[in-house]
Amino acid sequence: MKALMTVVALLAALPAAAEVYAVKAGTLIDPATGSVTHNQTILVDNGTIKAVGPAVVVPAGAKTVDLSNEYVMPGLMDAHTHLSLTELIGDAPFESFYIKESSTYRAMRAVHNGEVVLHQGFTTVRDLGNGADYAMMDVQRGIANGWFVGPTVLTTGKIITPFGGQSHSIPSEQGAFWKYEYLDADSPAEIRKAVRQNIYYGANVIKLVLDNSAYHYSVEEIRAAVDEAHHANIPVAVHVYGGEALDNAIEAGVDSIEHGFFLTDAQLKKMKEKGIALVGTDFPRAHLDIVGTSGGIFPEPKVLAPAIIDRLSRAYKIGVKLAFGSDTVIEMEGRTRADLMLDYLATWRAAGIPPMAVLKGWTSDVAAVLRVEKTRGRVAEGFKADLIAMPADPLADLESLRHVDFVMKDGAVVRHDGAH
Repeated sequence: MKALMTVVALLAALPAAAEVYAVKAGTLIDPATGSVTHNQTILVDNGTIKAVGPAVVVPAGAKTVDLSNEYVMPGLMDAHTHLSLTELIGDAPFESFYIKESSTYRAMRAVHNGEVVLHQGFTTVRDLGNGADYAMMDVQRGIANGWFVGPTVLTTGKIITPFGGQSHSIPSEQGAFWKYEYLDADSPAEIRKAVRQNIYYGANVIKLVLDNSAYHYSVEEIRAAVDEAHHANIPVAVHVYGGEALDNAIEAGVDSIEHGFFLTDAQLKKMKEKGIALVGTDFPRAHLDIVGTSGGIFPEPKVLAPAIIDRLSRAYKIGVKLAFGSDTVIEMEGRTRADLMLDYLATWRAAGIPPMAVLKGWTSDVAAVLRVEKTRGRVAEGFKADLIAMPADPLADLESLRHVDFVMKDGAVVRHDGAH
């Protein structure tokens, strides 16, 4: 009986099955087009938006959601997450998190973090590796099957790197334990095999690490990954900071640069020409002070923090497509993963990016990078009903996004703090 009651409680926690809703939006913001309209009705049926406008005919039996005093917009998106990962800070080596924690435990953390970020308005995320030996694939399936409340999750599987993963100088007698999280691939043929392995296990994106060591991939090697992934209609994201490795990534035609902290104007212009997006993981200084160099992976915070703001500002002015990615892997007492993700708004403001452009970079432009722009990232006919609402105008104050009080995911209401 106790087990049955537990199952009933779990089922009760899940969002209601998709129904027909008439959402009354006082103000509707569409970052993709830059439009702001008022007194709109959003008709949602079976998880999809069927109509949007001031005079939509509402069918009998539809449930009305009154957001007439609210600001409504598409759900937020994050192109660079690690839901299963919390990095051990201090002097702990980077590898500590996957030596000290099981895949099961980390999968449970991912489920928890997924629920937290969804309730704060992040309806779609892309998990870019360090995913507990393919455990994130199962988290993705569990959420998609409705077992857990969470955002739409896209996954990469294991990160593909030259020999050694993101480790440094591990004694040979310890063995290549980094293969728990990484795939060593040191030639075009090995890279193609690694791409195929990830696709086999369900990857939605391929991730390469380029400049973690004194050696990095050549143009030919990166092109092998791009060719193999693109033939499967899957994008390629690369972890790279700058220099020759970044030149190689641009030349090879990758889809997104992750981090790119030390991008030059010339490199940014080439990215714009080739349609390569920047997922900048634009860490606030307070976060960098906690994570430090992340076991030697990042530069010192005093160097990195101003470089991030400068690079983000230049990228916007040059016209590179910007897609928000948090790469948040730390914890702060009394704050959720979603709270920490929203801290990045301050960096975008410091870079001088206008509010509407910020909202676009956190919604529809992410959708384009994730290749879901035809189904998510807008409040428009034919799109999935991923909606958020808040009582104050995010265009007047981006911090209003911290006060989301309504979330709809795939046409199911998962949060509604106001009057129904």
